[in-house]
Amino acid sequence: MDNLIVLLLVGLIAGFLAGKVMTGHGMGLIWDIVVGILGAFLGGWLAGALGIAVGGLLAEIVVAFIGAIILLFIFRALVGRGMLRRT
Repeated sequence: MDNLIVLLLVGLIAGFLAGKVMTGHGMGLIWDIVVGILGAFLGGWLAGALGIAVGGLLAEIVVAFIGAIILLFIFRALVGRGMLRRT
C-alpha cells in the first residue's frame, strides 16, 4: 500500500512539473498522475538501459519527470502531425 501511495505521489509531482514545462500549466489531477506514472516507467527503463542506478525519492521524481517530458514531447509531435487527430 505504501508503494502505491509513493508511486501516485511521484507520478503526480512529475506529471505536474512536466505539464508546467511543456504546456505552461498542469493537465489536471488525473492526467498529471497518468503522465507521471507512465513517465516513471519510461524514465526507469531508460535509466536502467543507460546503467544509471536510481535510489531515493528525489531521484525517482527526477527520472519520472524526464520520462514524462519525453512522453509529452512524443505526444505533441504525433498530435501536431495529425496522427492522433480524429476526423
